[in-house]
Amino acid sequence: MKFLVCVKQVVDTSKMEVDPATGRLKRNNANSILNPMDRNALEAALALKDQIGGKVSVITMGPPQAAAVLKEAVSMGADDVYLVTDRAFGGADTLATSYTLSKAIEKIGPFDLIFCGQESIDSNTAQIGPELAAALGISDVSAASGISYEKEGFLTVERQMGEDREVLDMKLPGVVTCTAEMNKPRYPSIKGILKKDEVEIHNITAGDLDVEEGRIGMKGSPTQVRQVRPVVPPKKENLRIEGKTAAEAVDELFGAMQKLNLV
Repeated sequence: MKFLVCVKQVVDTSKMEVDPATGRLKRNNANSILNPMDRNALEAALALKDQIGGKVSVITMGPPQAAAVLKEAVSMGADDVYLVTDRAFGGADTLATSYTLSKAIEKIGPFDLIFCGQESIDSNTAQIGPELAAALGISDVSAASGISYEKEGFLTVERQMGEDREVLDMKLPGVVTCTAEMNKPRYPSIKGILKKDEVEIHNITAGDLDVEEGRIGMKGSPTQVRQVRPVVPPKKENLRIEGKTAAEAVDELFGAMQKLNLV
């Protein structure tokens, strides 16, 4: 079987920095990591490969430095990797991103199973997997907590729905988005670590794809992030009322609460 894993290079939220001049996140190799749930997606594909055989490809869309997460995927066991990169793709929201990725997948595919992390820690939209399936016209199941291949042409997918457990048979080809509860991602192997610096990263640009210019990058993005800023805890100020009668103290306290829109 042919497996594809979609991954993303994200800003490590524990080291997030905001450019005070632009209000945008500083994205560089110093504070960028492989999105955590994408590790679960990669592990799901690698585990199925170990069980039934096949090939695991990994794709990401981003600037040239996003190649770092592809090399990490190789160190964990991925067979080949693709970087969708072009200035024309810059500023893409989830709709433009899923459209672009679908065109890249059509070029390098077809694939029996596509895995994505349930969501990324930098935007938490959980939209790429379902939008990708819709663009490709194939099945999808989101928020999977377990999978098994028991019947040819179908993947059994388990997911938790509140206190209930749901088990589905998804017809292949299809897209599955994986939660952190699905598995425990493996560590890179010695063989993989040695291979990651030698692997060929296949670059895919806008010129390589049959895309509509108005559907990629900022032009194809109906939603845009205008600014990102850190959350600043509110300042705490104490109000002391002394030397007044009870009625005067109540009036002053009520006035202070009105100013804070508490009443």
